Amino acid sequence: MHLILAQTDTTVGFLSQDESLLAHTKGRPENKPFLKVFSTFKQMTQHTRIPLKHRTWVRHARKTTFVIKNQALRYVGGSRHARLLERYGWLYSTSANESGKHFNRDFCEQHSDLIIEDSHGLHERASSKIFKLTSTQYKQLR
Repeated sequence: MHLILAQTDTTVGFLSQDESLLAHTKGRPENKPFLKVFSTFKQMTQHTRIPLKHRTWVRHARKTTFVIKNQALRYVGGSRHARLLERYGWLYSTSANESGKHFNRDFCEQHSDLIIEDSHGLHERASSKIFKLTSTQYKQLR
């Protein structure tokens, strides 16, 4: 699997189905999990059980990450980012930078196998909101 540099629904990101490649590129511990992004809600529900109480919210939320059983997930259906994900089904995603640093285009281009950029370009934006979900409640983490 290769490393993709693209504008995600929130900020510039590295995408891959290989967690170890992302961890090595960013210089981050391999035991720290990555966000899993899905192009369809059906694919997301095949990877984890979303509590019934929160399904409608998760399906319609935008720029929001949900932590369910210590797994970070985001559904991006209907966005430009979803069109990229359709060919893969799902990808691990992380911000495009070295761990703890800001976006550096030269660093990103050197480490990427595939760069996807449209007329809007690549630029940092605010990160997603994060909520931890249990079967009965939720808690905002960011």
